[in-house]
Amino acid sequence: MIFEGFAVGPIEANCYILGCERTREAAVIDPGAEGDKILDRLSGLNLKAVKIILTHGHGDHIGAVEEVRKATGAPVLIHEKDAPCLTRPDRNLSAFMGARMEFEPADQLLEDGDRIAVGDIGLTVLHTPGHTVGGICLAFDGSVLTGDTLFAGSVGRSDFPGGNHTQLIASIKEKLMVLPDDTRVYPGHGPMTTIGWERGENPYL
Repeated sequence: MIFEGFAVGPIEANCYILGCERTREAAVIDPGAEGDKILDRLSGLNLKAVKIILTHGHGDHIGAVEEVRKATGAPVLIHEKDAPCLTRPDRNLSAFMGARMEFEPADQLLEDGDRIAVGDIGLTVLHTPGHTVGGICLAFDGSVLTGDTLFAGSVGRSDFPGGNHTQLIASIKEKLMVLPDDTRVYPGHGPMTTIGWERGENPYL
């Protein structure tokens, strides 16, 4: 398995590339900005993007989605409840930042428990509302991509439209804290952590 994460854009959202060594197929998770940088990394890793997966629909996580989709032909996947974020600047928050991001609709809508295949790699969709109504995490191979649900020592904001702090904490406890302690956590911003560390040290939990 090939796995790489790097920050993109002024808010430094983490974009992740997950690739299968046998097929050279890859998923791009949260192409938030700097599409050229993302495409360069795919090329440098000799990978072909076959899926673009969005953990949620805020502008700092979707800003380069159209650039990457057009360059690779890969379909865009997002949870059904966050699907309007791709077409509505008021839902992706760009309307409040002067950018007004509007993209084509998603190619595939996700639900809790869905399995996504990327070559020989399988990702499981965990619906974790609270930061947004359609926020998801992606579990695979002893790791979980948590978007803006769970961070190292913190949790996602819940004061944006569609956010709910009680729901966010419930999502974390019911969907993430049930994972093994050694599960590696790769969040939408900041450094990686583990479920065990967050279980014992995260002040929000």
